[in-house]
Amino acid sequence: MVTLYKAKTKSSLVKSTLTLDIDSSDYEVNGLGRYKQKIAFVSGALPGEKVQAVVLEDKAGFIKARTSKVLSASAERQRPFCPHFNQCGGCQLQYLDNDQQIRLKQQGVDQLIRHQTGLASLPWQSMITGPDTHYRRKARLGVWYDKKSRRLSVGFRAEGSKAITAINECSMLSPQLAPAVTLLPPVIRALPDPTIITHLEIFTAGGQPYVVVRHVKPLTAAQQQSFITGWPQACFLGDDGTEQLQPWQAGTPVPAYTLSEQNVTLQFQPGDFIQINEVVNQQMVSQALAWLQINASDVVLDLYAGIGNFSLAMARYAKTVQGIEGVAKMVQQAATNATLNGLSNVSFAQADLHLPWPAAPWALQRYTKVVLDPARAGAQGAIAQVAALKAAQILYVSCNAATFARDAKVLLEQGYRLEKLAGVDMFPHTSHLELMALFSLPAKQ
Repeated sequence: MVTLYKAKTKSSLVKSTLTLDIDSSDYEVNGLGRYKQKIAFVSGALPGEKVQAVVLEDKAGFIKARTSKVLSASAERQRPFCPHFNQCGGCQLQYLDNDQQIRLKQQGVDQLIRHQTGLASLPWQSMITGPDTHYRRKARLGVWYDKKSRRLSVGFRAEGSKAITAINECSMLSPQLAPAVTLLPPVIRALPDPTIITHLEIFTAGGQPYVVVRHVKPLTAAQQQSFITGWPQACFLGDDGTEQLQPWQAGTPVPAYTLSEQNVTLQFQPGDFIQINEVVNQQMVSQALAWLQINASDVVLDLYAGIGNFSLAMARYAKTVQGIEGVAKMVQQAATNATLNGLSNVSFAQADLHLPWPAAPWALQRYTKVVLDPARAGAQGAIAQVAALKAAQILYVSCNAATFARDAKVLLEQGYRLEKLAGVDMFPHTSHLELMALFSLPAKQ
């Protein structure tokens, strides 16, 4: 007879409540403590505090937890100003003054980058900031209708959950967008089947509020009109991306925003990426131009170019600019924007920058300066190819400090120096800090 012995499985701490002393914080302003031999990452906790926290993940070397009760509070802790703070996952740091948020975010990012790159110190410049409320010119509102309770929820996802938190106000939305959370839910509730609406994309452009209504079944003309009555600039997209209106009602201005310092206007369409914070975006573009000192002899490559946010501004001063973007729709929009602004020295092409670059003319060109603004995944797969161009300067705009640190290490290993680094507070009251970095290649002696 064979006896099988089953190894004992280690019991998990998930869902258990621990009492933890918080010593410091990480780059996302999670509190850091220790539980036995494990590091504890605790959301909602500040350095110097003692908290009770519910364990969300239990891994070999660390645990992740969420603060459930503050036993001993930091002097810096304040009362969140939003009534939905404890349910809505849109903001994470309202229990801390915005200046202190910035300080802790930069402190954590500094430690992360130095640890990953081996640099002894970082060349920090002044933080790019703007208003810390009413800054969002674009947002996605989730929609959930429970047939049993007949309860409609329109808002943002709860922290660490797919559940939608119903909100009736949001201090982060621009004044033009803020009414959406009270005006649009009654329109959805009045539909024969509210479940056909999956989410709402709201944004403002040129002082006009717009809404894109996403749905899984066609809406009748009367149902469309009910949205339009309360929110005049509306279009309707099916779950397959098809438009029921082309794409806005007659007379509706094409959505656009202006980079006033560069005299550039950028039109965009539903689904196109634009920076959420208009004030900060203008500062970011202006600082990019100032750091790079773009002049009439420069041949510039703009990677992850989108609809031309950096490309068109640089084209005002450079000899030529080549923009590369992975999404065909945005490549077309960027080209349209170049024509709209009368710029003939800028062109755009489509390419997946994370794959080996094609033997296309743009990839064989010599560039004096390169700009890249990738998504949160960073430029893995592309960064080594960027370094191989040997451009004199590289400006890297990042929305994820961890992937930036990884990519920065590649540039440093290829001989580049980190000349300047600035935090970009694109999303106040959240754990996110964006970065702008200038790398230069020392001239050969």
